[in-house]
Amino acid sequence: MILSASRRTDIPSLYPEWIVNRLKEGIILVPNPRNPHHLSRITFSPSSVECIIFWSKNPAPLLPYLDEIHKIGYHFYFQFTLTNYEKEIEPGLPEKSVLVETFIRLAEKIGPERVIWRYDPILLDSLHSIEWHTEAFKHLCEKISSYTRRCILSFVDPYSHLKKIIRGLTPAEIDRIAYNLSQIAEFYQLPLFTCAESMDLSAYGIRPGACVDCDLIKKLISSPLALKKDPIQRPTCGCGESIDIGIYSTCTQGCIYCYANRSLSRAVRLREQHDPFSPILTGHPQGNELITERPCHSSLISETPILPKFL
Repeated sequence: MILSASRRTDIPSLYPEWIVNRLKEGIILVPNPRNPHHLSRITFSPSSVECIIFWSKNPAPLLPYLDEIHKIGYHFYFQFTLTNYEKEIEPGLPEKSVLVETFIRLAEKIGPERVIWRYDPILLDSLHSIEWHTEAFKHLCEKISSYTRRCILSFVDPYSHLKKIIRGLTPAEIDRIAYNLSQIAEFYQLPLFTCAESMDLSAYGIRPGACVDCDLIKKLISSPLALKKDPIQRPTCGCGESIDIGIYSTCTQGCIYCYANRSLSRAVRLREQHDPFSPILTGHPQGNELITERPCHSSLISETPILPKFL
């Protein structure tokens, strides 16, 4: 079983104590995104979870708990999104210099192979041109390329609730950005991958990537692994199957391009209901929900658990 924490909200930044309590107890209740009164109960342990993927724009609040997570026996790695956008785009994040320091501290603690840099999403507007992204990417490469082993690029998707403020990129724009960033990445010897992109950018040495990466997980846990492609994700997504334990509309960072939040005020209200000791991310079960056990299957080819060897 692979746990994803989470594509739906920034658990490391906003709910670090909760996730540690859940990992200790081994039970999580996750609402169905389309029916919040239908809960999945996920029961797990270090022997049944091959890896946890932490997704975050600011994992600093989780850093003090990493030793504890390691001692419990969980393998994990981070998808760390770091761009150079200003507060107008990402209002709820710390200054970029602080995030760069967090990236470096995290990599020094758990190893650069466990910290995947996401330059994501790439959007274009009157303030953020192709040239702007070229300089921003170069600046960040100078700071953090030695502290990661790969970078994942993703171009903004203008979801229906975002179309008034964000536009999609043309193939010509994507092509030019890919060329510019690939030249910089080559200089810093940083492999580039894409996330769920339909365009073929292999001419620039940019390969389709997988955020839930079977090959990477096999390497990190030193054990054979067979992950099926995740049927829930988009057809162009290369990720292996995982169980997401987050809830939509619970991130209060306010990034204007976010697909997971339709209302910041709703996210604030939901976060106010958060209890770090509850089995559910926000609020408590009321007793009238339909709760079903979520089947959890091991992805290991060999059932022999491999203890973490980092930290």
